Amino acid sequence: MRSGRRHTRPGRRNYPEASYDEASRARYRVRASRPGGSGSGGADHGLSVTRKVFLALFGVVAARLGFLQIIDGGNLASRAESQRTNKIVLHAKRGTIFDRNGNVLALSEDCETVYANPKEVNDPSGVASALVKVLGGEKQDYMDLLVMDTTFVYIQRQVDQDLADELQDLLAERELRGVYFLADTKRVYPYGNAAAQVLGVVNVDGQGTTGLELQYNDLLTGTDGEMLVETGLTGTPIAGGASKITEAKNGTDIVISIDIDLQQACEQIIKQAVETYSADSGSVMVTDPRTGEILAACSTPLADYADLSDSAALTLKLVSSSFEPGSVFKVLTTSIGLDNDLYDPETVYSVPAFYKVGDDYVSDDDNRDYTMDMTVREMMRRSSNAAMSMLVTEVIGAERFAEGIDRYGIGHLTGIDFPGETQGIVRSLAEYDGATAGSMAFGQALAIPMVQIVRAYGAVANEGVLTTPHFLVTKGEEDVDWPTGDQAISAEACAEEIDIMRTVVAEGTGKNARIEGYDIAGKTGTGEQAGEGGYIAGSFVASFCGVANASDPEVLAYVGLNHLPHLASQSAANVFHDVMSQAVSILGVATSS
Repeated sequence: MRSGRRHTRPGRRNYPEASYDEASRARYRVRASRPGGSGSGGADHGLSVTRKVFLALFGVVAARLGFLQIIDGGNLASRAESQRTNKIVLHAKRGTIFDRNGNVLALSEDCETVYANPKEVNDPSGVASALVKVLGGEKQDYMDLLVMDTTFVYIQRQVDQDLADELQDLLAERELRGVYFLADTKRVYPYGNAAAQVLGVVNVDGQGTTGLELQYNDLLTGTDGEMLVETGLTGTPIAGGASKITEAKNGTDIVISIDIDLQQACEQIIKQAVETYSADSGSVMVTDPRTGEILAACSTPLADYADLSDSAALTLKLVSSSFEPGSVFKVLTTSIGLDNDLYDPETVYSVPAFYKVGDDYVSDDDNRDYTMDMTVREMMRRSSNAAMSMLVTEVIGAERFAEGIDRYGIGHLTGIDFPGETQGIVRSLAEYDGATAGSMAFGQALAIPMVQIVRAYGAVANEGVLTTPHFLVTKGEEDVDWPTGDQAISAEACAEEIDIMRTVVAEGTGKNARIEGYDIAGKTGTGEQAGEGGYIAGSFVASFCGVANASDPEVLAYVGLNHLPHLASQSAANVFHDVMSQAVSILGVATSS
């Protein structure tokens, strides 16, 4: 029988009575109690912390990526694009301006704009010397530009093509880098300073700032294009790099009503007249009264494209400045009475030497000191101030007079297509005092731009129909329609008024305006100049406005001289003669005989 003793096999060790599974569990519990363990207790807590930290970091990164991609993506893309591309403006060619006969008055000419990338300039001193040699100027001024902390700086804009070519050759010969050239355009005026006030000025950015260049800037300008060029880190275009071009759309050509030969003649005449008659300034406007087209217009001082510092030279006083018109206004006064059938040219009135207007007495320039019987025609021939005051006060009446000058457009904008038009200062009927109507009757107590007189006389010459004084004739291939205005007075009244004006030139104060072979009708005007405390003694606005030929007017001319010591009969009438003589000759107006 076997005994209860257990025998072991050789080579095996004896272990305690504890089972294998219990020992394993003990060892696991020890490991799990350590930080970072994987069991319950410390092991589970360590894994949780790690996981939370990882998830938090992941959330921050995800949020940042979301912000960059969704919210700020467009901005970042634009910034990246701007850093690797350079935008170059492709200037549209401004529309050409032609005169009525097809002569080019203003056009855009190809040129180059010179710029530099200072970071590319290898020899600032050498480059500056080359710029001085070709473009002129001071070396230090160029040096200041060439060492700036930027990748783009203008050196000189709108450089003539031949100078730009010369500069390019010189820079290449001297192996100077960092200067570049950009195709550009600039405004050129083939007739020099002729019609400079009318045409106006274009700035370096190609925008009209005065005259018709400003008036029709949107039409002439066109639309600039652009070229996007891929660049390197320093902003230098990459040879063969990607580029995108949006072509420029050139501006629209226009034809204006000016006759450049007549314009040049008028400018020379008025410039000389200002000197001859010791005037501060002078103005001329020539129109076709049937259409309102302006054939010539200017005022002194005349503009000079080489020196634009005098802003007064860039304004047209006929449009932008107001004056008391003086006796040229009498054509409107008498025609209002004719239109209302209150008298005819041969109606006789007894005219005193002095006629009371408000608190003052009106007298005539010929120093008449006696009462005289005058027809309406004689009143105009003599240019009697007392007679005009009497007609308005006693015959026409303030209400009809106010209505009449309003129908003529006095005190209203004419609608001329030129910047800076003023409407003047004209009292309404409600604002009349005891002296207003009697003073306005002969062209005082109101101040207006003389283009209003031109328009009113145009209506008299055009059977009473108002037209709009204007320059634009065609834009592109399209004729511009300038609609006629209202009927200011009747055609019958116009015919009578024109006949009275013919007498003024043939026998009266306008004798010096006569032109051999032509039937001239017109009226002188001598207006006193207002100053502090009253009118300035011996200082006048002398003017003359008239037409040729009187029976069928084809051309109207106004001339005015400001602040001079001479009456219109001895100054403005002479200037009108010179202007109208040129007008009928250049425009081919036939003689009346």
